[in-house]
Amino acid sequence: MEEKMPAPNELKVALAQISPVWLNKAATLEKVKSSILEAAGKNCELIIFGEGLVPGYPFWLALTNGAAWDDKIQKEIHAHYLRNAVQIESSDLLDIQKLAKTHKIAIYLGIIERPIDRGGHSIYCSLVYINQNGEIKSVHRKLQPTYDERLTWSPGDGHGLQVHPLKEFTVGGLNCWENWMPLARTALYGLGEDLHIAVWPGSIRNTENITRMIAQESRSFVISVSSLMRKTDFPKDTPYLDLILENAPEFLTDGGSCIAGPDGKWIMEPVVDVEGLFIETLDFNRVFEERQNFDPVGHYSRPDVLKLNVNRERQSSVKFE
Repeated sequence: MEEKMPAPNELKVALAQISPVWLNKAATLEKVKSSILEAAGKNCELIIFGEGLVPGYPFWLALTNGAAWDDKIQKEIHAHYLRNAVQIESSDLLDIQKLAKTHKIAIYLGIIERPIDRGGHSIYCSLVYINQNGEIKSVHRKLQPTYDERLTWSPGDGHGLQVHPLKEFTVGGLNCWENWMPLARTALYGLGEDLHIAVWPGSIRNTENITRMIAQESRSFVISVSSLMRKTDFPKDTPYLDLILENAPEFLTDGGSCIAGPDGKWIMEPVVDVEGLFIETLDFNRVFEERQNFDPVGHYSRPDVLKLNVNRERQSSVKFE
């Protein structure tokens, strides 16, 4: 049966709840490309992947005494992580961009980025938006890594607090617990966001409450996309694999991808323990309907009393005149 094309006021979205080939950049990018092709074949116009999917979340930190100082094991795993991180400047995402352009599909992709503009030796949890022309329009580096993530990820900046037009929608996104930061959300609301993308490493415990909360607060559609990670998803050549698996549960993250509408009600309830592509069609008119009684940066705001200042400068340690 031929897939129906979405109407002008509709957006067909795909949630790619997949596992990485952990800490293997090349193999994980191949999985990403397969998901994009599958979504494109079903006339999807936007596909979203979980936080840090390429090449994966730093699970070893909680499982191998990640805070041990000057520890050889931690150094070796960290070096392996950096070697498999994404360098956008080196065209690591070029094939993904080509697929976006060929199939006219926009992409939100969670990566571990090793950017040259910060020296090329530190990594950031970044959310990349690629438009339907295959252009990278924003790279948002997570403002504040959470808890043990700070042992491997660096803090980002406000440069990637951007939104993008996609048909009638205005899309923006944040990484994981950034979604709990009221001012980060407000920055995107102020730019006109009405489709909020929240990416997570995984687990319904992260997504089931906040997804509906943000939808109610913003009167926007909210899509949460999580990765999946099982003990069987660790490649055999992972450094110190036996040590990592020794304390690992069968499911390190169980998914939990979901969609809430602008009224805060479920469009797609959280999906757990299943790897796959989940597809829904969103009707933009629902945004206008729910903004009738509440608009957090419009008719229900008081900028004469409360106002947010945002620094979107890309931070760097060195400035050359």
